[in-house]
Amino acid sequence: MATGRFGAHYILSEAAFAIAEHAAIDAWAGHAQGCDAVLLACFGDPGLFALRELSPVPVVGLAEASMFAAAQAAERFSIVTGGSRWPPMLERLAQALGYGAKLVGTRAIEITGAQAAADPQRAVAALAAACRSAGEEDGAEVVILGGAGFAGLGARVAALAGLHVIDSVAAAAHAAAALASGAPPPYARSTGGRPTPST
Repeated sequence: MATGRFGAHYILSEAAFAIAEHAAIDAWAGHAQGCDAVLLACFGDPGLFALRELSPVPVVGLAEASMFAAAQAAERFSIVTGGSRWPPMLERLAQALGYGAKLVGTRAIEITGAQAAADPQRAVAALAAACRSAGEEDGAEVVILGGAGFAGLGARVAALAGLHVIDSVAAAAHAAAALASGAPPPYARSTGGRPTPST
């Protein structure tokens, strides 16, 4: 496991995201040898497309893997994440990845991953409330919990929200393990390393 040597601990702006892209590439360069796959453990997938150009092994992002899983499960999905700056950034990413038509809403709660770890009960309640709103107001059939800090909370949130909830970390780990074992990529790449959903 490699952590970026520089950049923000939590991305809350476009500038921090741009720095995180550089940090992700730097971290990969120092730990690339001997890997069977790369899992980019930030929900915005900073550096995903550049790493795909550089890496000889599969590169999986939390956002891409969970959007793929959501799109396979339903026609309409929403994202619930932490931080008010994220929704437009994630909507742009969904468009770039080819999932814009199925993404019907992106909601942010004001709880970061670090705060969720410190008080998971509060995080679960806030996430469940946002997921319920996504189902009732956006018409989402599936909701993605967007953020590494929300890993492991999916089942509890789903039970409270009454919706199918995807844990982005679990989705990405499953995809990375499959690709590392030699399974074909579930999505086809377009030019520039930007993947588009397979049909």
